[in-house]
Amino acid sequence: MKQFFLTVLGVFAGLFLFLVVVPFILITVAISSASTKEPTPSHTVLELDLREGITDQTPTNPFAAFGGSGLSTLQIVDTLAQAETDNRVKALLIRLPEGGITPAAADEIRQAVRRFRRSGKVVIAHSQGFQPVGTAVSSYMIGASASELWMQNTAAFQLAGFSADGVFLGRAFAKYGLTPQFEQRYEYKNAVNEYTESDYTPAHREAMTAWMTSIYTSALANAAQDRKLTPRALRTTIEAGPWSSAEARQRRLIDKIGQVEDAQNEAKRRAGRNAEIVEFADYAASKGERAGSGRNAIAIIGGEGAINTGTGGGSPFGGGASIMSDDMAEAIYDAIEDKSVKAIVFRVSSPGGSPEASEQILAAVRAAKAAGKPVVVSMGDYAASGGYWISSEANWIVAQPSTLTGSIGVFGGKFVVAEALGRFGVDMRNLTVGGDYASAFSPSQSFTPAQRAAFAAQIDRTYDEFIARVAAGRRLPPARVREIARGRVWTGAQAKTIGLVDQLGGMEEAIAKARELARIPADESVRFKRYPTPESPFEALSEAFGVSGEAAQVLIGIGGVMNDPAAEATVRRIQADRARASGASVLADQPW
Repeated sequence: MKQFFLTVLGVFAGLFLFLVVVPFILITVAISSASTKEPTPSHTVLELDLREGITDQTPTNPFAAFGGSGLSTLQIVDTLAQAETDNRVKALLIRLPEGGITPAAADEIRQAVRRFRRSGKVVIAHSQGFQPVGTAVSSYMIGASASELWMQNTAAFQLAGFSADGVFLGRAFAKYGLTPQFEQRYEYKNAVNEYTESDYTPAHREAMTAWMTSIYTSALANAAQDRKLTPRALRTTIEAGPWSSAEARQRRLIDKIGQVEDAQNEAKRRAGRNAEIVEFADYAASKGERAGSGRNAIAIIGGEGAINTGTGGGSPFGGGASIMSDDMAEAIYDAIEDKSVKAIVFRVSSPGGSPEASEQILAAVRAAKAAGKPVVVSMGDYAASGGYWISSEANWIVAQPSTLTGSIGVFGGKFVVAEALGRFGVDMRNLTVGGDYASAFSPSQSFTPAQRAAFAAQIDRTYDEFIARVAAGRRLPPARVREIARGRVWTGAQAKTIGLVDQLGGMEEAIAKARELARIPADESVRFKRYPTPESPFEALSEAFGVSGEAAQVLIGIGGVMNDPAAEATVRRIQADRARASGASVLADQPW
């Protein structure tokens, strides 16, 4: 009977989705598309709101914008480049986030803002305060790059440094009988420390302090340059805070005090008579991505999120992004087969993931190089661990000073949960047919000595393979790679000094280098071809409502309503099987 009700509910859920939700989405998309066709006013002020958060790359799924602001770092950079030469765009107004923005994204947006200003156009930034949390220093850095930095009268300038908090579950797990059993290579591979420790280990503290200091110092240096102050003077003033808006202005941390309406009116005044404010996303949609022209093309291939084997992945309506190895490798091979493509710019923003998936993507990079098509990696917020694995053998690597990269290391293991469940009257027992290692990853029992030794050997092999790829790609002695590896995270600025990165910069610098390596003359026009190609709304809907993770989520919800543990357990097992790797992972900790 339960199964009958589940089936009936599933049918009604499907009918509701296709008869109500899908038409609503399609109508919304149609209205949105129509609105972007309105002509840009002759005196336009673009308003860029960074408070809702941004991704690194624009998703290929047309419905991903439903999960957030819909803007990406690369879209902002690309759109500002087009606005530089658009005579209708006279000014830019930036709404700054109070709590900060990822440092590498801030670096890239700042560079784009400076290029926009060099075209002779005005930039006004407005803040409703800088909070003493996380990466607010990166938000301030963007504001400092504007022609004028405004702050609301009641807001406070509380930025006094750069802080990050770690949550450690070691004592809680011990209290409740949950036992983490992990191997990590080596002491800086800190992704599992939150499960095994109660505090930062010396290596964890050392590495985090080093990259935080690098990001903080870089941001202050950039802000000081734009504010025409010395880095020392700016740092002294900031760290003596917090300050009220009036005090911040008195100390030259900001330029003006006013409501956002005041800043908007000033931007319109500077833009000229009858100026109008246009939302940045609307202008970006009307312009589209730069396509360029010419007989030669550069492929732009993007990947963001954790690296997994397979295809598909991620929520069709703006959930967490992921890099699926089949899709990414296919995109690279498509670029290889396109005779007009002379070079590839591979944008990577990933904390890592599966070593098998990373190797599959790296093999495609090797194939591109073998085909005579140079590959230039442009690193986004992250290109760490598996993100560095897939980048390591590129012809050239470009990273922002605040990109987090490196983390050349590996970890893996399991949680033993039998004791924890037993305390709640749930008994877990294991049955195994086959060799001793067949039960190695059973959560009901600890590793046997033989299983632990075999697993440790596998971790060592993966680590050695990682070292070998970095040594070959970066032309470094393996012994030197081992010195700078050990799982340690570096910023882009640090990575350049030790040979893991070739150049500091963003997508614009990566494209310029790709032209150079492909021997395309600087005065010759070039086309841009983007891979994977964007999905149509119907392709996205087909994927969304097919046999996918979203369908599984619906079934979980139905199973919960019907109080059917079997239904929930079955679907969760399907999801777990998809996510489970071979036990080893090249994944960096993610401090944001």
